[in-house]
Amino acid sequence: MFYYNYYKNLFKTYGKAFIKNKVVDPQLSPYLKIGIINPSIGTSNLGDLIIYEAVSKELRKIYPDDFFTNYPSQLNTNYEGKRLMAENDHLFVSGTNLLMSNMDMQSQWKIDPGHKFFLKNKILLMGVGWWQYQNKPNRYTSDLYKSIFDQDHLHSVRDSYTCEMLKEIGINNVVNTTCPTLWDLSPELCKRIPQKKNSKVITTLTFYKADKELDKRLLDILVDNYETVYLWVQGFDDVNYLHDIFPRADRIKLVAPTIEAYNEILEDPLVEYLGTRLHAGVRALQKGVRTLIVAVDNRAVEIAKDTNLNVIKRQNIEEAFNFIDQPYITEIKLPVENIKTWKENLPKKL
Repeated sequence: MFYYNYYKNLFKTYGKAFIKNKVVDPQLSPYLKIGIINPSIGTSNLGDLIIYEAVSKELRKIYPDDFFTNYPSQLNTNYEGKRLMAENDHLFVSGTNLLMSNMDMQSQWKIDPGHKFFLKNKILLMGVGWWQYQNKPNRYTSDLYKSIFDQDHLHSVRDSYTCEMLKEIGINNVVNTTCPTLWDLSPELCKRIPQKKNSKVITTLTFYKADKELDKRLLDILVDNYETVYLWVQGFDDVNYLHDIFPRADRIKLVAPTIEAYNEILEDPLVEYLGTRLHAGVRALQKGVRTLIVAVDNRAVEIAKDTNLNVIKRQNIEEAFNFIDQPYITEIKLPVENIKTWKENLPKKL
């Protein structure tokens, strides 16, 4: 309650006056100010860069000439940050697991009661998903979402589970578009993806979702079935985890923790992807690479239910042999109409 009253009084004193007295009259400018609440700022997970790249690309198609500014989702913002966000006409938030049922206890998306006053009715979701499987959102979280989420336009979420969680608290202006990183996976691209096993594989580990026995089994399978095995270091601690669980680590070639290094490996026509990182797998598909994602949480599992993304649960790691030994046809099923509807419903400058 202390922080609630603090931000309420702060906003009354400074916030409204500042927003009212902007230096530029918004009526004189032909451009919108678009804010992107960006999960890749301050991240230790390079998958967030893959998300941001897709989000920025899609929004630029919709708003080709408008002014874009980025703000962090995973870092706390002070009064100045909230004030700057409030200047935008609209704020898009992306990131596959930013929503939770108990935002007052922990959150990947760093928002607090102050955002209710500065960002009222400003936030537009773009491919956002729910963090794990949870109970219905508590009252604090429901009130927060209802306050800051745009009530006049559609929100885009990554899967049916997230859609239903929002509808349970009365947020009905939402459609399942899946993650924007998948939006370019057209039937034409899927047809170009090889069906049969290649001689090289690139994998990933997820140190913060460790299962030493099953992750070691994954690596054993790869080393025993491919001539060359690469590990892309999507998270910095993945290397330490590799050496902790795998005695044959010298058999695995490290790929530097950059998007550029990963993209370069994916250009090799003899490589395919089989690993635990969702967006590393999606980037492989974007590059036309044969792919199997080993799910360590609900994100890949829920997306796969809606899109036919090639996913197995880590506890079923032996199913990887089906992918290795048999042809696999990539057929991503996108919610094309939902994506179109969401885009057409977005706010535009009159």
